[in-house]
Amino acid sequence: MQLEDIRFLIVGATKSATTWLQQSLQRHPAVYMPDPELHYFSRYYDRGASWYLSQFEPGDHRRRLIGEKSNSYMDTPDAAGRIRRDLPQVQLIAQLRNPIERAYSDYCMLYRRGEVGRDIEQYLDPRVADGGRFLNGGLYYRQLCGFLEVFPADRFLILLFEDIRTQPQRQLDMVGAFLKLEGDLAIPPAEEKVKDKTQAVIGPHLRRILSPLKPLVKPIRQTGAFAAVRSLVAKELNYPALKPDLRSRLIEYYAGEVEQLGKSTGRDFSPWLEAR
Repeated sequence: MQLEDIRFLIVGATKSATTWLQQSLQRHPAVYMPDPELHYFSRYYDRGASWYLSQFEPGDHRRRLIGEKSNSYMDTPDAAGRIRRDLPQVQLIAQLRNPIERAYSDYCMLYRRGEVGRDIEQYLDPRVADGGRFLNGGLYYRQLCGFLEVFPADRFLILLFEDIRTQPQRQLDMVGAFLKLEGDLAIPPAEEKVKDKTQAVIGPHLRRILSPLKPLVKPIRQTGAFAAVRSLVAKELNYPALKPDLRSRLIEYYAGEVEQLGKSTGRDFSPWLEAR
């Protein structure tokens, strides 16, 4: 396998259902994608092309369309140039989400993991957060500019997270047409993931305490005994709320970026800036 065999990349954004899109593509017999996010062009470029290619399963992929998904590509400044240099003919897919909802969803995920605290304004308030993962992850206009400066526009497909809920099959049909796939892309079956805030989970504090034990319990995670023990400590989390005043500050923070994104793509993103 050579670098030129990699025909498409899903580049982000984080918390925008790119895993759903990946699973849909993996169900197509003419597509091959490795499961993990490789993050080669963002975090591991110094490991070299041999390492990158070794992450794809060996086999005869000549009759298959090969691609991968790494959400870090979109918000890593050097990634676009590296991709253009190594994969000049690649096709790119970005799936975007209301940047305010994206930031909050990303915060909730890390809160669930015990990696951030309850002071939500410390992470999401533009007056004190000073960028960072949560705010910078939604600066789509400047992120996409980095790619569109080195790739022609017809090599880039932009999708919206919000369309998955209303027209999931149309979303997949657009991807199939963009990649010139024969046959339909099927909607993958729903998988149980911790995305429903009413689902019982192990709390952040206890999760931090138990973190050193993760390697020890990994072999028994799928057993009934593990599930029984987990049920004793799992509970519905009380997530910090995204209050109206904080939402208003985020709307103001993203307003110019959203406007520029709309002008550059010819699409209307103004619903993202509506107060709720």
